[in-house]
Amino acid sequence: MPRYNFPPPGKQVYVAAFLARLRQTGLHDAVRAAARQIDAAVLRSEMTTYTPPTGLQAIQGSGVRDEEVFAVPSLLRQAPGTLAYYRLLLGVSQKQFYTTKSGLNIFKPMEERQEITPAADPVMGDLCTEMNDAMSVLMRALPQASLRQDVDQLPLLTLGAQADGSWRGQIGATATKGVFEAMKAVVKGQGKQYTETDVSITVVNNSGREVTLALAPDPDVVIREDVQGSLVYKAAIEIKGGADYANIHNRVGEAEKSHQKARNDGAQDCWTVIDLNRADMTILKRESPTTREWLDVNDVLNHSGHGWRRLTTLTISATGI
Repeated sequence: MPRYNFPPPGKQVYVAAFLARLRQTGLHDAVRAAARQIDAAVLRSEMTTYTPPTGLQAIQGSGVRDEEVFAVPSLLRQAPGTLAYYRLLLGVSQKQFYTTKSGLNIFKPMEERQEITPAADPVMGDLCTEMNDAMSVLMRALPQASLRQDVDQLPLLTLGAQADGSWRGQIGATATKGVFEAMKAVVKGQGKQYTETDVSITVVNNSGREVTLALAPDPDVVIREDVQGSLVYKAAIEIKGGADYANIHNRVGEAEKSHQKARNDGAQDCWTVIDLNRADMTILKRESPTTREWLDVNDVLNHSGHGWRRLTTLTISATGI
């Protein structure tokens, strides 16, 4: 028997793969490789055109090359994915960067698919000018003595947060799919005729009415019954797959927001499937008063324990089968 119980390194393996994918299109090496493909005179000319002189002055003598900090149209057209590098250096998340409010959403395909759309191409110069203005402010604020190290390391810090969010999203998506499949198994086990797709299952219940269990964007799973041509919102199910105890209250808060929305949309019942290990139910119930049923996600995914038995009962009751 080992003396110590180390957590498995699954997250770090995921982060390494995440980093490897981005290295190919959107980090330092990708920027340097793209710059080597551009005529030096063109690169210098564009740097002068699209970058504030104060920004270029701020990195002079630091060992940092202009293109490692400032973007120009020719470089972005050569390697559209390198936009991710400049975003990471600025310390801005994808969620903040690519929004309608920022106006930058038209550039998202550059990072996601290495593609410049017809809408984005004519305004590449504007993108570079305004992004370089922001970058110039950053460069002037950083200590000159550590500028080389900062330029190397700041994108990685932002990337770490992005990878962590991606990891958490994957955990959540896996848990949601697992709980949904478990609920589908309950429906199928009742011996009723059903039709299904990848995201839903529909069954005729004991009252002769069609009931559909389906994946949804918010909340995660819904149960709706067709009553004389009108859909009755029987249950809204929020699923939180994270196991980090320190973040349980954030997850519960997110579930409560979703349930409040579901209630406004007519949901009769709200369930939260979450890791209840070490949870203080008094606090959780106060943080999500809209949740009527609390179910342990591990019980559900393992098809065992009180949480699984309770979910089985609730699913049968809500669907009327």
